[in-house]
Amino acid sequence: MGLPAGDRELVQIVDASLAAAASRAGRWLACRIGCTQCCHGAFAINALDAARLRAGMEALRRAQPDLAAAIRSRAQAWVAAYGGDFPGDPQTGRLDGSEAGRARFEKFANDAPCPALDPATGRCDVYASRPMTCRIFGPPVRAEAPDGAALGCCELCFVGATPDEVAACEMPVPHEIEAGLLREIGSHAETVVAFPLLA
Repeated sequence: MGLPAGDRELVQIVDASLAAAASRAGRWLACRIGCTQCCHGAFAINALDAARLRAGMEALRRAQPDLAAAIRSRAQAWVAAYGGDFPGDPQTGRLDGSEAGRARFEKFANDAPCPALDPATGRCDVYASRPMTCRIFGPPVRAEAPDGAALGCCELCFVGATPDEVAACEMPVPHEIEAGLLREIGSHAETVVAFPLLA
């Protein structure tokens, strides 16, 4: 499954939205290289994220083969360590979308470092190709909640800020563009970061 051409536009829009939100947030935004709290714990990524990671790894193999090999080695170690408890198919990396599978995922690899994280530098080695969850984590983002849309942000950010100060830094996310690209791909399968790094 290839990466649709429209993904470049999606990434540009999201990155511009992040830059604008970060500019408004100023000191409230704690995100810095080396702050890796959000780089620990498994989280689901969609088929578009997976395609972007595969494309990023292919580009790295051509441009920086040693780095690509190091990332692949960390991904192999991650699968070896956590694959036995993977709530899905450990061969394909596809998560089990059933209610029971989602319940198992809640307890899966919650403290595991992302295999894309360089433990020596605290940098993401696939930063340009990272999933949308990573691109929008930190600033205030509106998400659907049982009692209506809720504004949430990283617990390390906006410490001491008022609700109005948080709201003023909201990062708009173009969910409709991402949804359209997922329809174009024709897959609603979810996985975790390690598996596309191995593809």
